[in-house]
Amino acid sequence: MTTSAMSSSTSTTTTQRALATLEQELLEIGTVSRDAVLSGGWWYPLQGIWYFVSHASLYRAILPVIFKLSLTALAITAALFTFTYLPQVAFCALFSGPFAFATAALLVLGEAYAVIMFVSKVFFLARAQDQLFNAVFRQQGINLVYVEQKGKSRSFVQTVLKGVSKPLQRFSREGLLRYVVSLPLNLVPVVGTVLFLLYNGAKAGPTFHARYFQAKGMTPAARQAFVDKRKGAYTAFGAATLGLNLVPIFGPVFMLTSTVGAALWASELEKKEKDKERESLSGKSVVVPVAAE
Repeated sequence: MTTSAMSSSTSTTTTQRALATLEQELLEIGTVSRDAVLSGGWWYPLQGIWYFVSHASLYRAILPVIFKLSLTALAITAALFTFTYLPQVAFCALFSGPFAFATAALLVLGEAYAVIMFVSKVFFLARAQDQLFNAVFRQQGINLVYVEQKGKSRSFVQTVLKGVSKPLQRFSREGLLRYVVSLPLNLVPVVGTVLFLLYNGAKAGPTFHARYFQAKGMTPAARQAFVDKRKGAYTAFGAATLGLNLVPIFGPVFMLTSTVGAALWASELEKKEKDKERESLSGKSVVVPVAAE
């Protein structure tokens, strides 16, 4: 078998796997959607917006990042709408009829989101998210041992390489395929878009607590168990965040406010865990030995 044939076969297998995964997870989302709505996880991205705006120290510290994000989003969104919108309207007309203009707009915004997030994560977004997460924890009075890694120092080159490799790992071929494969769901007005948000939200939600999981020293198995226990909440959080990210131009800025919301959520989880520990300790009776008479 030639190299090109092997490459084509591998690509086909990966696509088939992505389609099978999409079908299976859409079925799961049908059962999780009720929990997602009732969990209240969708509220934290909205709470993050208010907290971010009402705490000047947060946005003042990252004003340059906000400026870069807005310019990047404007340039990429404008370019995609200029060169790809009308062709996609023609394509969507085959499936969506009179809704083709709206459907094509959603597709372009979805494509723009992927490109913007990739570019932003590589160059300036990841560090700002870590800074915001840590700052919210400090403001909530949580011991910094949970968010600061100790005993690790990197050279400038190592820091740059790590900053580039993290988004590349996140945008793996399979992960990107899942996103691209699910984009056509938007061809189905309203229902398809909701499924698109829930499906990708289920994947994206837990990534906002990556800093928290790392700081807590959770193993991959422990992280998965933690997420599975709150699957509805993470799905709702991710779906709400993705919906905000699709807002033209300003969407990427909501990536920062959603990070704030994720930190507020993590702070609540941490406080509840500490309260349970205190209750457990206070509930233990102290047995005092009685001397024999």
